[in-house]
Amino acid sequence: MLQRIQTIYLLIAVGVSGGLIYVFHLWSLQDGTQVWAKDINYVFAAFLTSAFFSVVTIFRYKNRKSQFMLGRLNIILNFILLGFFVFQSLNISGETNVSEKGIGMFIPIISIVLLALANKAIKKDEDLVKSVDRLR
Repeated sequence: MLQRIQTIYLLIAVGVSGGLIYVFHLWSLQDGTQVWAKDINYVFAAFLTSAFFSVVTIFRYKNRKSQFMLGRLNIILNFILLGFFVFQSLNISGETNVSEKGIGMFIPIISIVLLALANKAIKKDEDLVKSVDRLR
């Protein structure tokens, strides 16, 4: 059903992964230019793939197992993205390339939390359906 709480979590995750990348920059270079997600092709593709997985997960409400699996896959994708950002920020020593980290580097963390909450609600629904099937 579309009116469940996990739909709200997934819609917010779509907004975070697909929308906030245009609002917040990832980091600023030493000369003052800002690096956005759309400037790095694979980061941009990962954010849009995460948003796409969230949209697909919303409409897989009839198959809760695949919905749960897509949520986990999306969480793994966001962890990979977060790992890239941590590597990028720790790999550069001092002020050589990156002078200011942007709030956009925290977008995967917000998305992971929302996806975990959605998966928790999906699991709760699956447990409820299993308990009702036992009574029959």
